[in-house]
Amino acid sequence: MMKKIVLIPLGFILLLIASVSVFLLLKAHQVDAGRGEMNRLLDGTVFPKLLNVGTVENLTILPLIDYYTDDKNLATEAGVSYLVKADDRVILMDVGFNRDGVHPSPLLRNMKALNVDPGRIDMIFISHIHPDHVGGMAEMKKGEFSLSRGPVSLGKIPVYSPGPLIPSKWNPGPEVEIIAGPKVIAPGIVTLGVIPRYLYFFGKTDEQVLAINLKGRGIVLVVGCGHPTIERIIERTKMLFDRPIYAIVGGLHFPVKGGRSYMGPINVQYVVGADRAPWNGLDERDLDSAIGAIKKERVRALSLSPHDSSDWSMEKFMRAFANEWRFLKVGREIVL
Repeated sequence: MMKKIVLIPLGFILLLIASVSVFLLLKAHQVDAGRGEMNRLLDGTVFPKLLNVGTVENLTILPLIDYYTDDKNLATEAGVSYLVKADDRVILMDVGFNRDGVHPSPLLRNMKALNVDPGRIDMIFISHIHPDHVGGMAEMKKGEFSLSRGPVSLGKIPVYSPGPLIPSKWNPGPEVEIIAGPKVIAPGIVTLGVIPRYLYFFGKTDEQVLAINLKGRGIVLVVGCGHPTIERIIERTKMLFDRPIYAIVGGLHFPVKGGRSYMGPINVQYVVGADRAPWNGLDERDLDSAIGAIKKERVRALSLSPHDSSDWSMEKFMRAFANEWRFLKVGREIVL
């Protein structure tokens, strides 16, 4: 029996191509306008120096969720969650992806394996409201954050978010404070405030960075994705502090020549994470600019997340900062 062949009219194909082309061109124009607006906004933003913020004497950062690990018993994913211990304060920065919406989530499983008690967390710091940082796509769409899709006891702790956000029904109790400008959230612990960027897919994206004033060393920056660019993050840091930048830990979003999330042949992180159209998106020049900006600050330690950067990009950073480089892997504590 012969199979019936369905022919698609040429006119329909041409109409589809024309519609997609018009959409992409309109989107590119929108992104160009958004990028210009964000640049004007940031160029006109001035904050006074932060005085008497206090210091932290002991600082460790334990990746709970990220893309690589040396321990086969720990889960990995293209998301972020770090446990920051600053003296006696325990900060959970971001809550991972939990792409499959399971309970216990990869984050919760890793917490148990690493003897991290959610009930002993003092505060939660959300870098930005993207699915790989708030616990999933459904969470982002509902304006929620969730450590898992099952019960997690957290208590009435503060949550610092760069935009409207509520705890999910699975982890009730925390109280959200929306952050706009720079703020001291504990002695020696500061949010740089929102640094916006207009991204191709997500539109205006507000991201905040955690800055810790490490006694005798300088400012340690803990970054979620680095969507504002490291250049803008450094600019904001120097605006607020007279102290040097001692270390940078976290993601800088360089899915150049590869990535962690694909839809068929499409490098999804490359498409969604830049403020230019995909055909004129992130490239080696952007990466070289970031390397130059960090070198200028003479940082003493650099530990970058592979969750949103390609192996090719990570290799370039590692070669450029051979003496300062520290691998960022789930379960490997970074002591600063």
